[in-house]
Amino acid sequence: MEEVRTEDILIRDVETKNIMTKSNLPVGGYSVNPYVGCTHACKYCYASFMKRFTGHTEEWGTFLDIKHWPEIKHPEKYAGQRVVIGSVTDGYNPQEKEFGNTRKLLEQLRGSGADILICTKSDLVVRDIDLLKELGQVTVSWSINTLDEKFKDDMDAAVSIERRIAAMKQIYDAGIRTVCFVSPVFPGITDFEAIFERVKDQCDLFWLENLNLRGGFKNTVMDYIAEEYPDLVPLYDEIYTEAISRLWKTKPRNLPRSMIARLWIMKCLMEGFRRGIR
Repeated sequence: MEEVRTEDILIRDVETKNIMTKSNLPVGGYSVNPYVGCTHACKYCYASFMKRFTGHTEEWGTFLDIKHWPEIKHPEKYAGQRVVIGSVTDGYNPQEKEFGNTRKLLEQLRGSGADILICTKSDLVVRDIDLLKELGQVTVSWSINTLDEKFKDDMDAAVSIERRIAAMKQIYDAGIRTVCFVSPVFPGITDFEAIFERVKDQCDLFWLENLNLRGGFKNTVMDYIAEEYPDLVPLYDEIYTEAISRLWKTKPRNLPRSMIARLWIMKCLMEGFRRGIR
């Protein structure tokens, strides 16, 4: 296994027996991640839990494993199946320009008839417009949870919001279905109405997802809110600390803890917006 360090990113090659993994996501089908890790280094990234399974001790966002897999011999067996590219990585991370794993994957899915969903924060996806049009049933989703470039820069190392929006328009104008994925929604910070107004004429779907602070990055996010948005500290304490504490004491018996937590957080989030907190 060869390791190379470039620009503070540890890069290594890894072999995998099968690139197509049955998905546990709500959308079903298959989850495909051409890389391990993600150099966008989002401070709120739920995928950082993957370190438990990969053996990485490096900080999330500072390593990237380049997967090598046997060629997909019979892509037609995925006909009609949802194939999600980028559930725990971004297939269009900056290193994709050099290594081309995502393009290779798309080439191997030619003729599959799969329903492909690409999740990204990048504009590099426009490089593959030719392939996306050839594949046919493709949706490209961009995570956009702010129009404030400073907040974006504080949260991730991906390309600017303006570049994401421009890429969305290019893909949309090419006749490929697009999604604006407002994820995660930061209570009191994310102005999803303003985002909607910016993208409504160049996206087919508008998705929202709540901020999940179950991982080890909770302290990082809460410390950031305290420093940059001190007026929002009571709201975040209510949603992510006090509400959860009360929840475990009063939860209905027949619902799983994860479901109750999500419902409670969304309830508090909406209450925050109704109180006019921006």
